[in-house]
Amino acid sequence: MKKFLTKFAKGESGATAIEYALIAGLISVVAITALTTLGGNLDSTFTTISDSLSADDSST
Repeated sequence: MKKFLTKFAKGESGATAIEYALIAGLISVVAITALTTLGGNLDSTFTTISDSLSADDSST
């Protein structure tokens, strides 16, 4: 049992897995933030285009 605990304490595979999980979590947060911002900007752009097209239709 002592040999197992010593090997477990010196092992780095658990730390590496945690690091990868943290990196994946950070990438997910950045992606969600970027997509949310981009979605808002696209909504604004399409609203502007729609309003412009509606204005053109009413003038003819």
